[in-house]
Amino acid sequence: MRRYLFIFILLFALQSVSAVLHAQCSICTRTAQQQGERPAKALNGGILYLAATPFLIVSFIGYRWWKQNRD
Repeated sequence: MRRYLFIFILLFALQSVSAVLHAQCSICTRTAQQQGERPAKALNGGILYLAATPFLIVSFIGYRWWKQNRD
């Protein structure tokens, strides 16, 4: 079970940091298209960075909870 959990977390992490992942809503996409290609990539990277932080915090809390309660 631990092995499958590790594989799942690893695959999720690899997917979330993928360069081709687009995390823009329709309004952000329209704004990015008006700015050009380079600013659009920077905007997309910023959105991914801001989205990853809460996931990492929740993952850390979940891991600590799981580790404490598994005994």
